[in-house]
Amino acid sequence: MTLSFIKMHAHGDDFMVVDRRGQVDLITPEIARRLGDRHCGIGFNQLAVVLDCADAAARLVFWNPNGTQLNACGSATRGVADLLMTEAGTSSVVLRTHRGLLTCHREADQRISVDMGKPLLDWQDIPLAEATDTRLLPLPATPTACNMGNPHCTYFIDDLTTLDIAVMGAEIEIHPLFPEKTNVHFVQIIDRGHIRLRIWERGGGIPMGSGSCCCGAVVNGIRRGLLDNTVEVECDGGTLKVSWDGSGGVILTGSVEPIQSGVLAEHFLRA
Repeated sequence: MTLSFIKMHAHGDDFMVVDRRGQVDLITPEIARRLGDRHCGIGFNQLAVVLDCADAAARLVFWNPNGTQLNACGSATRGVADLLMTEAGTSSVVLRTHRGLLTCHREADQRISVDMGKPLLDWQDIPLAEATDTRLLPLPATPTACNMGNPHCTYFIDDLTTLDIAVMGAEIEIHPLFPEKTNVHFVQIIDRGHIRLRIWERGGGIPMGSGSCCCGAVVNGIRRGLLDNTVEVECDGGTLKVSWDGSGGVILTGSVEPIQSGVLAEHFLRA
């Protein structure tokens, strides 16, 4: 029993792709945890398992390095889209995730875009523990929340260098207002079309980037009237573009790059 994989990254947001089309899905929470270990496994921010699908090129299942599943990952979705478009010789592909059918395109500059679907904005859908205005949460500094397949909480900060992201992010992730925990964003607005973003990722800590977090941060900034409909998002690992017209799907665009491919040792799966 073997397991082939490809390791990729999107502006430093690294992810592992396991293609199990036509095969049994071998990934369990324990295997995902072991694969996510950066010392004794492969290491990743997210793992994407590619499965057969009747109404799309593939169905994707996402895992965090702590062995929990998540419903959306913009970086890994674009990475799998890049692989499958290359495989099929096409410039577009439709993938199914928990968010539904997501259409991906290869842009003229070889960057990959994905329609991440409409953001969920009602308190029940994020979800929050109590009814409240999701634009102005009842927390210090009144952050804003939305759901892009996963919960997102966005703080707008004058100077990111003044924050301890690890301390504040870990506290807000498990705040009682978020019964399913939350991703936490810290946004410094450069201008209406450009932000600097740092992230505390639910179940993952501080990544160099995150596609779904970029989407959530821009959606929340637009809802607050702080940003235009198209925004350059500068993360620790690089810059992505997010567009949202205020009603439709959120378009995420950026580069993806393969790092390595390989086959896991049989004892790894047996253990």
